[in-house]
Amino acid sequence: MRSTLLDHAERSVEPGSFQLQNPRMLKVDLTGTGGHFFAKQGSMVAYQGDVDFAYEGAGGLGKMFKKAFTGEGMSLMRVSGSGDVFLAQEADEVFVLHLEDEGVTVNGANVLAFESTLTWDIDRVEGASMLSGGLFNTTFTGTGSIAVTAFGTPVVLDVDVPTYVDMQSAVLWSTSLQSTIRKTAKLAAAIGRGSGEAYQLALSGQGIVVVQASEGHPPPPQK
Repeated sequence: MRSTLLDHAERSVEPGSFQLQNPRMLKVDLTGTGGHFFAKQGSMVAYQGDVDFAYEGAGGLGKMFKKAFTGEGMSLMRVSGSGDVFLAQEADEVFVLHLEDEGVTVNGANVLAFESTLTWDIDRVEGASMLSGGLFNTTFTGTGSIAVTAFGTPVVLDVDVPTYVDMQSAVLWSTSLQSTIRKTAKLAAAIGRGSGEAYQLALSGQGIVVVQASEGHPPPPQK
């Protein structure tokens, strides 16, 4: 058989590592992961070997209550066994971050998978309220890999001056940054691309913020 399709053959990865199979798919070799890792429920597109998928919920009772209260959080599955697992999310672009005894704050909707060596919790942005749509994101700390998605090629901004980001467009930011909610002067001001432009995520200090080129996937049409 001859086809340019065959140019997309499976790539080999290092044991236990998170590596990109292509720009929109993550490959994880379970060997060396400590036996398991966590992934967004429903993100598996293929696997090879003896692999088990177990529903993890919000990641514990405390996080379950936070998720119920905030609407933030991730529906997770615990992936264990031996073999290769391929993950994707609606053909979004996938990026792998390697943390080394450090932290990062991620929009829960953009988390695809992470290693079990990382500690995580749901945090509330100072000044967030139900009126502003709330803003509760997931902070990861420790050493390990995390895969995040972006709907639309993102840009990485250095935050060395006060920076303001549409709340649905913020993918992740440094935990070293101070984050609050900023309200524009006029409630009906339309300065962004969606319906929540009266409020922005305000970041200050020294660090980075990753901004995707959208406010996320549009909701499915109502029948």
